[in-house]
Amino acid sequence: MYHMALALISAVPQSYSGVCINLRSFLAEKPVTSLAKTEVDCVTPFFGDFSLISVFLVDDHELVRAGIRRILEDIKGIKVAGEAQCGEDAVRWCRGNAVDIVLMDMNMPGIGGLEATRKIVRYTPGAKVIMLTVHTENPLPAKVMQAGAAGYLSKGAAPQDVINALRSVHAGQRYIASDIAQQMALSQLEPQTETPFSCLSERELQIMLMITKGKKVNEISEQLSLSPKTVNSYRYRMFSKLNISGDVELTHLAILHGLFNAETLLSSE
Repeated sequence: MYHMALALISAVPQSYSGVCINLRSFLAEKPVTSLAKTEVDCVTPFFGDFSLISVFLVDDHELVRAGIRRILEDIKGIKVAGEAQCGEDAVRWCRGNAVDIVLMDMNMPGIGGLEATRKIVRYTPGAKVIMLTVHTENPLPAKVMQAGAAGYLSKGAAPQDVINALRSVHAGQRYIASDIAQQMALSQLEPQTETPFSCLSERELQIMLMITKGKKVNEISEQLSLSPKTVNSYRYRMFSKLNISGDVELTHLAILHGLFNAETLLSSE
């Protein structure tokens, strides 16, 4: 099975600098481009027209935004159009301004990257979202792509990976880091590698992310524009699917299956 999964990632001519694979129906409409690390270090792929790419940065850590801005400002053809520290501000900015790509963190105060992606894709069709996050475990990448994101990168990515992702997505492709794409392919070939969270709907997963950050029902309902009763309905449905009885068990389960670790949860507060 492992070699079959690798074939999905690597079965292209050696002359190609990118890899296109098909993962489930939500990835069927557009190719997914991924670069092996050895190629990233020595190749800058040609993605067609190098017209100016405007990028909006979204991360709750100012130091992260400053670092990404510094990298992108040195690249010809890429312009940082602005930045925000939370999903709400990003959605608001995108509805009033034109931008090509939103480079966004997942785990932020407020609605977070998943809901912000949904809203930006819905209200600002011209903007494409690339998720740049520490969360790479299934089913998060798949759910984010289902929400409408055009790319998914780990914060451990090399600067050239980020640049290649921006150019790929601007050219109309979907981009998933090679290690994450391989993990997604393996989960299709070996269902036992999936986590219990794979059974959750996009909305349930979104509420799970907010609960693990310590959000109360009233806070979640306000930020997602849902009634407390509706939020609780999602919670109890989620608990039933996961065979747990409360928020503490939910957080422990998320840590157990590698979706988060204690350090990540503390850093999000």
